Amino acid sequence: MNVSIAPEIRVPMSEPQPSAISVDEEETSAGKSIAMTREVLEQDLIRRHFEAVYPDVALKSHEELQSSIHQVLASAPPGVQCRDGVYLFAYGSLIWNPCVEVDERHTCRLYGYHRDFCLKLDHGRGTPDTPGLMLALAPGGSCRGVALRVPGDNLERELTLVWRREMLTGAYRPRWIKLKTDAGPIWGIAFVINPHHDRYIGRQPDETVVHLLRTGRGVLGSCREYLDNTVGDLHALGIRDRRLESLQRAVAS
Repeated sequence: MNVSIAPEIRVPMSEPQPSAISVDEEETSAGKSIAMTREVLEQDLIRRHFEAVYPDVALKSHEELQSSIHQVLASAPPGVQCRDGVYLFAYGSLIWNPCVEVDERHTCRLYGYHRDFCLKLDHGRGTPDTPGLMLALAPGGSCRGVALRVPGDNLERELTLVWRREMLTGAYRPRWIKLKTDAGPIWGIAFVINPHHDRYIGRQPDETVVHLLRTGRGVLGSCREYLDNTVGDLHALGIRDRRLESLQRAVAS
């Protein structure tokens, strides 16, 4: 499957600039929501929310995120020309809400990792009172998803948005991985679980997962919404994940 999307014209971005969108402690702690959009990432509003509401949560600095991007691009496998663009492996919300420029999509399979709700959320789509769960790539098995090609034009700007979304708390690690597509193998970047992160909880019993997905909710929305959107878009792509479908039925019951 290969879908071309016309790239949008964007204003160059480096350091986040002040925005008309405000994130203050009273609003976010009172339950006001922040939609995960390109503008939110451009203005680094997720970071500003964490700094206002969860000041004790360790965050990666802008410089650390940029350094990580440079290290990943510099370690590209032989033959990968990053100046022409890079593929990202989407297995959850990146499928249905990438928030970056994408000019190709390929359904694909990743071997060596599987999709699992093994990342506990006390913020984002959860709070300390209503914790939730997020998908991550855990070692073992395989996982079907989508390879999203981010074009080479303004690549670092686009990857900055991705890193602000995926790498802010250090719960994931970026890795070059080989993806199997109908057109042949391609190299891409995947965000896999950091097993040493304090929010990594490993494989949990289904009843625990169902409870947290049913009740988890935070400033970025509910875990149930996240699950429904992921299953729905996988279905639309002809991808079946039977465990996610089973969890969805249990959460809805």
